[in-house]
Amino acid sequence: MNLFFIFAIMILSIIHGTVGLRIIPYLNLNYNIKIVTWCCIALLAALPIIPIILRSKGFENEVVDWFSWAGYLSLGFFVLTFLAVVTKDLIYVTIGLLTKITAALGFPSAPTDPGRRDFIQKILSISIVTTTSVSTLAGLYAARKGATIMKTTVPIKGLDKDLSGITIAQVSDLHIGPTIKKGYVEKVVEQVNRLNPDIIAITGDLVDGSVGYLSKHVEPIKDLHANIGKYFVTGNHEYYSGVDQWLDKIDHYGLTNLIDSHEIITKGSGSITLGGVTDYRSSSIKPEHKSDPEKAFYGAPENIPKILLAHQPWSIFDAHKVGADLQLSGHTHGGQFWPFVYAVRMANPYTSGLHDHDGTWIYVNRGTGYWGPPMRLGIESEITLVKLETKKS
Repeated sequence: MNLFFIFAIMILSIIHGTVGLRIIPYLNLNYNIKIVTWCCIALLAALPIIPIILRSKGFENEVVDWFSWAGYLSLGFFVLTFLAVVTKDLIYVTIGLLTKITAALGFPSAPTDPGRRDFIQKILSISIVTTTSVSTLAGLYAARKGATIMKTTVPIKGLDKDLSGITIAQVSDLHIGPTIKKGYVEKVVEQVNRLNPDIIAITGDLVDGSVGYLSKHVEPIKDLHANIGKYFVTGNHEYYSGVDQWLDKIDHYGLTNLIDSHEIITKGSGSITLGGVTDYRSSSIKPEHKSDPEKAFYGAPENIPKILLAHQPWSIFDAHKVGADLQLSGHTHGGQFWPFVYAVRMANPYTSGLHDHDGTWIYVNRGTGYWGPPMRLGIESEITLVKLETKKS
């Protein structure tokens, strides 16, 4: 944990320091205002860390949550501003190199007026701050307005005709915690229930905090209604929040915990195996919760389709080995806000949507909530309605 804080402080210092150094000099502020501005930047750099430290010491209350709101929202703004500033500087460096190259080739450019250059930098700095401020507010609105219903149909080989058309409502990465509370959860429950699904699957990262503090905010999930059953698998964040206590609480709310285990779902003459695994990296925190798709399907009939609930897309390789027909995952948030989608794509085999992995389907939910900065830019949160139908030969 100490290494985490050291790394986080380094990253925050680089982001906030770069923004200050590349914006403040061009705003023509007097000395006293500059000092105040730098003090504000230093305070905002510390804000995202303060609530994490307090929660790690057992402090969970509304005051800490307000620190989280302020810290995460300012972090989103500074990250966007940092990226804009770095992009601007890269463009300037590129222009400078091209100017030198053309001069070396005998095509010198006219000398730049320093006053004009400073004026352009001032306008660019103001434009960057204005644009990232508007983008932060737009991202906040997109994150808080609620999830979009995404519908997809998956053809499953060998699916009995009585099960063709069965629906699974998938909720993932709700992250009930410092900035997502009971009201948001109630809205999600209402949206899911309107879909009238046969099965409800929550694929991990439901919570970010202790049972003692968050149970009243998680409680609305007991009102989820499914025609056949409601199921839960752990994500990585459950292991940071007291996984055993949460599994007991989720069981109390009427969901079935699939801990490397399965259930047989039957409708009419048809059956499918619905398996679930613990988070892909859960064994690093709780060794007895090692994620194991083979164990999850142990003893299941071989002649009926297999559906696997697995928080991280990385489970797809083992899911394919054990013959799963479909894996439902989350974890990635789809990148949550541009341009982090590119980093997420490099870190995961699949980022969002439906994919065919060598004959095993995988659907990656972009997250029903959000994590960290309460923002979504270009990547909406979602509740997925997956319809299974018999694959035509």
